Amino acid sequence: MIRPIRHRTAQANRTARAIPEGGACPRRVWGRAICLVLFTISAPVFAQTDKSLPVPSGQPVHLNNVMLDNNPGELWVRFRFIAPKIGASVGRIGYDVASKDMEHLCQILAVPYVAQHELQPARIVISLSDRPVEFGDTAPDATQYFEAYRLEQSRCIWEGL
Repeated sequence: MIRPIRHRTAQANRTARAIPEGGACPRRVWGRAICLVLFTISAPVFAQTDKSLPVPSGQPVHLNNVMLDNNPGELWVRFRFIAPKIGASVGRIGYDVASKDMEHLCQILAVPYVAQHELQPARIVISLSDRPVEFGDTAPDATQYFEAYRLEQSRCIWEGL
């Protein structure tokens, strides 16, 4: 588990240029994790727009940020999305449907991102949240779903956490 600490700066030992020039984001540290938060990706298809990303359920999904995390002792790339329609109550999109969306996002977004930035992560984590939640913070009222994948021959392979 990654927990917040009081220190706010760190040196990242890996960076992937994922934001436009002039749009740098501060480096942050949670626990022993060294994370570089990146708010947009440079692939033209997924440039920052007001449009949601295409997913099988058709729900609106927006990329919130991408993080490079070395906390587990190996590189994990975390793709954090906002999906305001997820939840367990009637009329909301449950985990069973959202898990297919997460696998799809891994394949259409994470695989090209990792290839473009020449990263070799041990895991890719796709998370959906019904609202923005600061990484490492607890938010009991928020609904959040997570899935982890490993890459094999440019395919996302589900890894149960």
